[in-house]
Amino acid sequence: MKTINLTTQRKAVYEIVCNAEDHPTAADVMNRLVERGHNFAYGTVYNSLRYLSDNGLIRELKLGETASRYDGKMDDHQHIVCESCGRVDEVMTDAPLQWYADVAEETGYDVHHAHVVFKGVCTECKNKSKK
Repeated sequence: MKTINLTTQRKAVYEIVCNAEDHPTAADVMNRLVERGHNFAYGTVYNSLRYLSDNGLIRELKLGETASRYDGKMDDHQHIVCESCGRVDEVMTDAPLQWYADVAEETGYDVHHAHVVFKGVCTECKNKSKK
């Protein structure tokens, strides 16, 4: 069994990500740490995010943007991204089981999980465009 080493810095980064209502970037995490009185180097924050994601404590999301986002919710779920403002939300609807079977048949892989990223326009952006 692998030992998890949560230093003070890693614990602070972990708490920021897990308590976030959104899906923060590394820069967002850094800004929130500063707001809470922490003074960590950027490298420490990036290394902490990498450590936490590598050890399965948080999830790194690569959603087609330049900067990765981070998610502290580790239950199985998907994401939706607003093509207008970049907002990211959770999608709790399960991926259809038939997809797993179809992908396995097509590729020969044993499929264990899927991460689907939906794209669309959020309610706020839709409402702005109507005005």
